[in-house]
Amino acid sequence: MAKQTGLGDRLYVGGYNLSGDTGSIGLIGGGPTPAEVTGIDVSAFERIAGRFDAGIEWSSWFNPTTLRAHDRYSDLLTTAQHYLYTRGSAIGSAAAGMVGKQPDYSGSRGDDGSLTFALTAMPSEGYGLEWGRLHTAASRTDTTATNGAGVDGVTSSAYGITAYLQVLGLTGTSVTVTLQESSDNGAGDAFAAVVGGAFVAATARGAQRIQTSRTLTVERYLRVVTSGTFTSAEFLVSVVRRAESSAF
Repeated sequence: MAKQTGLGDRLYVGGYNLSGDTGSIGLIGGGPTPAEVTGIDVSAFERIAGRFDAGIEWSSWFNPTTLRAHDRYSDLLTTAQHYLYTRGSAIGSAAAGMVGKQPDYSGSRGDDGSLTFALTAMPSEGYGLEWGRLHTAASRTDTTATNGAGVDGVTSSAYGITAYLQVLGLTGTSVTVTLQESSDNGAGDAFAAVVGGAFVAATARGAQRIQTSRTLTVERYLRVVTSGTFTSAEFLVSVVRRAESSAF
């Protein structure tokens, strides 16, 4: 794949698409803090992975419209929020998910009259930031129970998966979003539910994170399936295939 720009990116927070109010992203990152464990029998530092840390930093334009940026950020909620940044909106695009808290909402009025706010999200709930891939094309709107397209993970993964769901809108009683797997995209091996790969039935706008067993082998292809009682469900799903058992 060729190099890309950051044009067309998205930012979702707790079931709200706040991309249009986001001016720039300053940081998306994190990882283990190196812990020095140097023995006297070596001639260089020895380090192992310590506590994980992460963060997202971004700037937002002032938009007081109901359910837009100011409405969502200014409350400085003390509960954890779900953040999902996507590099583009096509199915298979890279996506970074995090469960965290927003400790600030600092405004700045520029000489040109612009009014922007600097924001930071820090991880909570014991999770860091996780890079995965979109398994829906941007947000997907289902009007009935639907089997999504299979997404090729190239190989099976031996350490389970983590998945993020953002429900942007729901008309009806509830929608249940589930991940199914197949070794050959359903050609000979029929899709079947991933063990631990079902989100809790959503009854309104919101977000969830699920994690399977860290020793679960997940087959090469995954698809997103919906069921429930609804006439319209708009949502997006990102899936992280863990590369080692020590992941979150």
